Amino acid sequence: MRLKGAAVIAVAMVAAVAGCTDLQNKGSSGSQGSGSGGAALAAAESLTVKGRAPKTGYDRERFGTAWADTDSNSCDTRDDILKRDLKEVKFTDGDCKVSYGLLEPDPYSGKEVTYRRGRSLVDIDHVVALSDAWQKGAKYWDAGKRIALANDPLNLLAVDASTNRGKGDGDTATWLPPNKGYRCAYVAAQVAVKKKYGLWVTTGEKAAMKKVLTTCPDQKLPSGGNPTKAPERFHAR
Repeated sequence: MRLKGAAVIAVAMVAAVAGCTDLQNKGSSGSQGSGSGGAALAAAESLTVKGRAPKTGYDRERFGTAWADTDSNSCDTRDDILKRDLKEVKFTDGDCKVSYGLLEPDPYSGKEVTYRRGRSLVDIDHVVALSDAWQKGAKYWDAGKRIALANDPLNLLAVDASTNRGKGDGDTATWLPPNKGYRCAYVAAQVAVKKKYGLWVTTGEKAAMKKVLTTCPDQKLPSGGNPTKAPERFHAR
C-alpha cells in the first residue's frame, strides 16, 4: 500500500518553479491541474466578501488530530508534504518518515534550508491558516470538512520555519512572503483554497489579492488536492 500511495503522489506532482506563474503548492493526491491563464485573478474576483467573524471557539482540535492520514496512503500528511516539497529526501523506517531533505529554495524566503528530523527549521504551513478559515466560514462546518481542510495538500506547503512564524494566522491583507517572486503563486494558492472550500474574504483581503494578482494577470489557479470531506473514521472535537 505504501508503494502504491507513493506512486500516486509521484504521478500527481508538478515540478515547482519559482516565479509568479507557478506554484510549489501541489497536492499529494488528486490531480494538480494548473487551470487556464488568468484564472487566479478571475477566481479572486468571484470570492464572497464578508466581515471577519469572531475567533471565539477556535481551537486547533476543531480541525482534528494534526497530520491525519486522510488520503489513506499509510503516511501522515506532514511526511507526505515533506516528500513532495523537499529535494534529496532520505527516510527512516521505510518510505514514509522523512529524516532529511533540502528546500532549494524555500518559497517564502528564497533561501536554501536543510531539513533534519527533530530540528524545527522547516514548517508545514497552512497557506490559508486554520484560524483565518475559522473566522471566515469554517466555524459553521461539520468536522469532516474542517479535517479535510487541515490535511489538504492544496493548502499545505513546506517552508522555512523562521519566516513562517512571522505569518501567524494572517491573510493576504496582513502578510505576504518576503520573497516577492513567490507572491503571485502564494496568493493564487490562497484564492484556490478559499474558492474550493467556500470560505469568504474581507474587503481588505480581496483588494490585497487583486493588487498582487494584477501584477501577474496570467497567473494560473492551482487545483486538485483531497476531497473536501474527510473519511468518516476521522473525528474532531
